[in-house]
Amino acid sequence: MPCEKTQEPSNPNDGGENFAELDPTGRYGRYNDLLGSGAVKKVYRAFDLQEGIEVAWNQVKLRNFSEDYSVINRLHSEVKLLRTLKNANIIALYSVWRDEDSNHLNFITEVCTSGNLRDYLKKHRRVAVKAVKKWAKQVLEGLEYLHTHEPCVIHRDLNCSNIFVNGNTGQVKIGDLGLAAIVGKSHAAHSILGTPEYMAPELYEENYTEMVDIYSLGMCILEMVTREIPYSECDSVVKIYKKVINGVMPQSMSKVTDPEVKEFIGKCIALPRARPSASDLLKDPFFNEIAD
Repeated sequence: MPCEKTQEPSNPNDGGENFAELDPTGRYGRYNDLLGSGAVKKVYRAFDLQEGIEVAWNQVKLRNFSEDYSVINRLHSEVKLLRTLKNANIIALYSVWRDEDSNHLNFITEVCTSGNLRDYLKKHRRVAVKAVKKWAKQVLEGLEYLHTHEPCVIHRDLNCSNIFVNGNTGQVKIGDLGLAAIVGKSHAAHSILGTPEYMAPELYEENYTEMVDIYSLGMCILEMVTREIPYSECDSVVKIYKKVINGVMPQSMSKVTDPEVKEFIGKCIALPRARPSASDLLKDPFFNEIAD
């Protein structure tokens, strides 16, 4: 005789589970534990009762941005975009809804067990070049998916704080697509957005393509091998900007002792026309020792 289905409790305090709240369907329960927080959203640990897996509950207080429609529109764009993307190296989105009573935008995403790559590197300070290559290759696979997507998607804010890690498997995934641009057949975008230390010079000129993500990857690899945020010697965005547009390398480049790594970073941060695509870089000899 088949088991009778039971309705999940709508009250967070019912059912013995210590949830702060449940989603409207009763499938996802949010705990009070914060996984991270930023300028726009808080991310809580949560649980998918149907699948029996931990997930991330992203919560945005829309009232904080009631006068700034550009932020609200950007958040809606991120969610809409994420729902269309299916790739092993892109954070997956499972559900989204707006809570009218609390004026929150909530969305449930995949969670990576070890947080972001920047924090992960702080915990594990001795990492071989082979591990860096494995991470870089996976990020490139995610970028190749975005850049060859129809329409083309430029991330525009790739850095080690929005690359996420499953430390038990070594898998990394690109997240935080809130600044991503869908550029279509022209592959050209025209707004200045991103994290200054990782922004390609052409981004400041407001005329760029998906190659800005390749530049950012180069800066991410630089951070992976030196444990330093690029241009940390600069104490203002203006100073970073001046160095970037004048082609002055971050001081941390002098700390890269492996010539192969330095050469690969150089390819990533070359002038736009000389910068290889994600597909080209995946064929680079730099990854010869890394199995598919």
